[in-house]
Amino acid sequence: MSERVIPDRTGGLITLGAADALWAGLTAGSAVPTAPAAFTCSPAHAQAGYVLLGGCVVATMKTGSGQWSVPETEVRRAAGELNAVEMDRQDLVLIGPFHGAPKHERTEGTSLRWRRRITWELREPGDPERTAPREGGRPYHLAGIDWRRVLVERTRDRAERTWWLPRAVVRLLDAAEHTETQWLKAARTCQHGAPVTEPPSQPRQARAGGGRQTTSPDHPTTPLRPYNEELKGHLYSALSRKPGISHKVAGWTCAVCGIAPAAVLDHCHEHGYVRAPVCHSCNTQERPDHLYGNDIRVANHYTRLFHTHAVDWLRHWHRCPGCRARTTLPLPHLAAWTAHTACRSLRPTHPVPRGRKPCGVLRVSWTGSHNAPRSCLLTVTVDFCPSGEHRVLARIPYREAAERFRAWLAETAPAVATAAGPDSLDGLPARSRPVIADTSGEGLSLF
Repeated sequence: MSERVIPDRTGGLITLGAADALWAGLTAGSAVPTAPAAFTCSPAHAQAGYVLLGGCVVATMKTGSGQWSVPETEVRRAAGELNAVEMDRQDLVLIGPFHGAPKHERTEGTSLRWRRRITWELREPGDPERTAPREGGRPYHLAGIDWRRVLVERTRDRAERTWWLPRAVVRLLDAAEHTETQWLKAARTCQHGAPVTEPPSQPRQARAGGGRQTTSPDHPTTPLRPYNEELKGHLYSALSRKPGISHKVAGWTCAVCGIAPAAVLDHCHEHGYVRAPVCHSCNTQERPDHLYGNDIRVANHYTRLFHTHAVDWLRHWHRCPGCRARTTLPLPHLAAWTAHTACRSLRPTHPVPRGRKPCGVLRVSWTGSHNAPRSCLLTVTVDFCPSGEHRVLARIPYREAAERFRAWLAETAPAVATAAGPDSLDGLPARSRPVIADTSGEGLSLF
C-alpha cells in the first residue's frame, strides 16, 4: 500500500481507522484470512494499551488530541509476518467441543483465550451456556484473523458437531495467546511505577536460535527457550507431579515444529518416558485416529508423519529410551505405519475419469499387545470400498512388522537408526512403570 493513502500521520502514528485500512490492504493476499476491522472491532480494545495482530502485539497510545493511535511500522511488520505464514486447508486440527475446558484456557492474564471464545460463539441455540456473559461481546475476529472463513464443522456419529481449524491457524493463535500473556505479565510488573503508555521497542515474533521472540512493555524480546533434551530419561509419572512443571513447559518452544510455544509434555504410553514439550497442534497431529482401543483409521495426517516430515517425527518418538533401545514405535504408531507404508502396494485402486484413485479408507486393528509379541497380530483392511469388493488386505505378525520398520528406518532416517539398538538398553527399568494418563492436552492422549 502506498504511503499517500495513510491519513492522519503524526510522528509515525496512524489512527485506528487508518490502521484498519492498512491492515486489510497489506493482508489481502495472505493465505490466512484476516478481518477488515482488526483494531476497532471486538475483541480488539485499544484502551488496554495494545492490539493483537496474528502472533504480534502492537502497542496503542493516546495522542494529544485524544485519539488512539498505533505505530504504522508495527502494523506493516505484523502484516508481513502474517503474509509469510503458509496454510494447508486440508491439514485440520480438532478444536472442540471437548469434555471440560483445557487447562491452558484457564490461564489468568490473557484476554484472547481463543478456544473459549470460539466455543461460546458456536454453541447450539438451546445450550444454557450460550447465554453466559461474553468478554468483549461477540467475537468477530481473533488477533486480526477471520477464523470463520476457515472453520470446518463436521458431525460425529450423526449427532455431535465438531469444529476444526487449519493447523497453521491453530499455531498462530496459540502463539498470539502466549505473546499476549507475556506482554500482560510485563505490564503488571510496571503497575507500581509509570503506566504503560509507550509502545514496546520493536516487538517481534520471529524465530531466532530456535526460539520465538515475544513482546513485553519493559523487555522488547523475551525468547522462548529451545528444547535441548533437558527432560531426557525422565519418567512422566514422576515429572508430572512436580510443582511448577506446567509453567516450565510453557517456557519452551515446541520440540517438533520449533515455532509455537510448548503447552503439554508428550510421553510414551508404553514405556512411560517423557519425550519432549510440544504445542497443542503437534500434540493432536501425533495422536492416532482411534476408532476403538485397538483399532485405528489411517488418516491423511499420516502422510506427514511417515513421509514428508518423517525424520523429524522419528527423531521425536525415539526420544523415549524404550522405543529407541528396541528400535520400534508404540503399537498404535507401528500399526499405522504398517498400513500406511508397508502395505502401500497392497491397497487397491479404482478407475476414475482422470486415472485411478486409491480405494476406500485404510484401517488397521490388532489383537494382543506389544508385551506378548508372539501373539500380537496386525490386520489391515479397506473400509468404504465403492463396490464393496475389498476388506482384509493383510495380516502381519507384530514381530514381522517391527522388522520391516527397522529396515525402513535405516533407509529413511539413518541417524535415528544409528542411535537405536540393543546397546542402548542400559538404564532402562527392569519392570514397566505405571503411566498417568495425560489430560492436559484437551483429553487427547498420545501413544
